Amino acid sequence: MYAIVRTGGFQYQVEPGAVVALPRMEADIGAMIDLPEVLLVSDEGKVQVGRPTLAGAKVTVKVLRHTRGPKIVVGRHKRRKHYDRKLGHRQDYTQVRVAAISLP
Repeated sequence: MYAIVRTGGFQYQVEPGAVVALPRMEADIGAMIDLPEVLLVSDEGKVQVGRPTLAGAKVTVKVLRHTRGPKIVVGRHKRRKHYDRKLGHRQDYTQVRVAAISLP
């Protein structure tokens, strides 16, 4: 059984017991969260597709920890103008474990 959910502007394929890094969510560690935007559910070969989402379906996840991704370094340079800039960025993530996929 697996589902495709949309959260934070991205789509993820999840299955029960899987650990997934989602965009940062404001939730306490250990909290159970419902992801209501379920786009597709496949259960033993039977596929249900939402238009755009499945009404009544939800994916329940447990928050494991809040973490940050790898550092991305961006450099800017203009030749002969004595212009050099170095910028960095680290994206915030929330690591969750999929507890259950509920169908309508």
